[in-house]
Amino acid sequence: MTIIRPYRPSDHDAVYDICIRTAHHGGDARPHYRDPGILPEIFALPYAHLEPQFAFVLADADDHAVGYVLATGDTESFVERFRHEWLPRVADRYPPLDGAEPRDGDEVMRDLLHRPERMVLPALAAYPAHLHIDLLPEHQRQGHGRALIGRLVLALQEAGVPAVHLGMATANTAARAFYDRIGMHVVDVPDPGPLTYLGLKV
Repeated sequence: MTIIRPYRPSDHDAVYDICIRTAHHGGDARPHYRDPGILPEIFALPYAHLEPQFAFVLADADDHAVGYVLATGDTESFVERFRHEWLPRVADRYPPLDGAEPRDGDEVMRDLLHRPERMVLPALAAYPAHLHIDLLPEHQRQGHGRALIGRLVLALQEAGVPAVHLGMATANTAARAFYDRIGMHVVDVPDPGPLTYLGLKV
């Protein structure tokens, strides 16, 4: 039996683990990074810390988080808070590259960590919220992802947010099939690189 409930600070370690185990095109990122711990510091924990009102977990029968949806209701303000409130908490462990070109996946992630402004794209202005959703493999394909998105949409509606977007690795075809099923659509973004941007009116 699983339930969806608001994120709690006690879920921190579980969210950290889920992010790492799903961050490589939906699979385990540990074989692909020297320090995969940087991934939740970019893609999961700052959302739970800065905007817990948009953070929900799927909890199993033992009340242990096995999936999550995390979001910000306003990407521009989130970027400001990320830079001024979140980065100081993690920059000592993951210092900036100081202008050097990233040489491997770990350095690519350090570069992303220190460039939160990359999240603000004019083409996405009509979709001010953005989200991240991840489920451990054994809890996928059971309707939980749709239910998590539904819970987030309710919270966004209550906050008066009109639309949400996400950026996904284009290579993650399984995730794309899920997003298509729940009604998300492609948002054209100039020079998207390895990402596809999808939007949903709420």
